[in-house]
Amino acid sequence: MMTKPRQKYDREFKKKAVELSIARGNAREVAEELDIRPELLYRWRRECDRFEMNSFPGHGKPKMTDLERENARLKKELRDAKMERDI
Repeated sequence: MMTKPRQKYDREFKKKAVELSIARGNAREVAEELDIRPELLYRWRRECDRFEMNSFPGHGKPKMTDLERENARLKKELRDAKMERDI
């Protein structure tokens, strides 16, 4: 039995699909129109609710809230400053 290759969707497609499903109020209908599984669209909607503008960062990049992203930036800045000081 042959399985279909895994489909990949870009960030813009996901954002538009979520916006459309929210505007229409019917995610199942939108998923059928876009030829995607409804569960996938529901997952994208949850991700948008949780991470807002940081949703769908791309392959291998962590999803973070704005606060987590700022915390990571500050930790990196501190690490760099310590390394400069030690040199």
